[in-house]
Amino acid sequence: MTDLEIMGDDCGFPEGPIACDDGSVIFCEVRGERISRLKKDGAKQLIAKIDGAPNGLAFGPDGALYCCNNGGFEWSTKPGENIPIGTPKKYRGGSIDRISLSTGKVERVYDSCGGVNLAGPNDIVFDSSGGFWFTDLGKEMGDHERHGGLYYAKADGTSIRRIAHGMGLNGVGLSPDGKTVYAAASFLRWILAYEAGTNPPEQGAGPMSGKIVVHYPGRQFLDSMAMEADGTVAQAVVLENAGISRANPQTGEAITVTMPDFLTTNIAFGGTDMCTAYITLSSTNKIGRMHWPAPGLRLAYNG
Repeated sequence: MTDLEIMGDDCGFPEGPIACDDGSVIFCEVRGERISRLKKDGAKQLIAKIDGAPNGLAFGPDGALYCCNNGGFEWSTKPGENIPIGTPKKYRGGSIDRISLSTGKVERVYDSCGGVNLAGPNDIVFDSSGGFWFTDLGKEMGDHERHGGLYYAKADGTSIRRIAHGMGLNGVGLSPDGKTVYAAASFLRWILAYEAGTNPPEQGAGPMSGKIVVHYPGRQFLDSMAMEADGTVAQAVVLENAGISRANPQTGEAITVTMPDFLTTNIAFGGTDMCTAYITLSSTNKIGRMHWPAPGLRLAYNG
């Protein structure tokens, strides 16, 4: 897109952006193992160091940041490009962490569900009741793979449930009416729809869980997502035809706004009209900003 403006270019494989009302962006530096704020003028401010690797962020009802910690990656690095390629020796599992915005203190909220350790929590979204949905992509362990899934949990640490599992799920988003939760099955190239609510039923395992609402061709693997105000899914697409896809979950139609990074991983919406899009160009460590053709959905507790 010709109007894409680069806000910052030293962002440590950025993911999980949160658009703030002052025009800054709070985001995860996955490779840097920290959470930072990128200000409107391009200055970067450290919020917290994370043991493992932060991957997804959301504000909770208490004003704190809630972070999907994927446990860490090994990296392939060449000039101008970083790619996560495997699991480090120091990996001890994934977690959901709570971070005080004022002090940077990090507290563990969940690291297991039903006695099974979380593998690689990826993306998170809160509903209006104070509960949150998150996806766990799983983890490649060399000679085997740990499965993740879709989870629903309470922010106070008292309840966590796995709703679907075994899918390599990545992005997550809630419909404007809060009745449907969407998740991206990254390597199957599907956007899946599940029943939401504060007491959602378990909805299956493997590739038959969820309803397929959008299917992408070729090697258009899926990463994170955000919602537009009318229920369109703004889905990050990586590798082939990389960018942000505007996907209609009612018709299955998807049109991609291409971006200059084959690992365009996340989008967040902000601005007074919610038409400013903040986009993570992760392999090149950049965050871009542009006008979006439709308003995004304002998230619960954002602002």
